[in-house]
Amino acid sequence: MYAIFKTGGRQYEAKPGQIVKVGRIPGAVGENITLGEVLLFSEGDRVQVGKPLVEGVSVQATIVEQGLMPKIVIFKHKRRKDYRKKQGHRQDFTAVRVENIG
Repeated sequence: MYAIFKTGGRQYEAKPGQIVKVGRIPGAVGENITLGEVLLFSEGDRVQVGKPLVEGVSVQATIVEQGLMPKIVIFKHKRRKDYRKKQGHRQDFTAVRVENIG
C-alpha cells in the first residue's frame, strides 16, 4: 500500500511506517497531522488515480522533527571582471512518520 500526496507544491510517495522529509509544516513534534491532497492511492492490484485528487483518501502522519536541511552554497562570478558573489541557503523541513493511509 502506498500513496502519492502533494504538500508545499511538491509530490511525495508515502508508505505506512516510512519517514518523509517535506517542506515546513507548522506544528509541534509529536503532533498528528492529516495530509489530504492525495493524487494516487494503491492497495495491492487496485490503483486509484485522482482527477486531480482521490476522494475520501488521506494520509495520517506524526511530526517527528522540525529542522534545517544542509547548507547549499551559491557562488556567482564573471571572469576577468572582478565580480564574485557568495550566498548560502538552508531550507526548512518537517520530518513526518506516515502512520496510516486511507
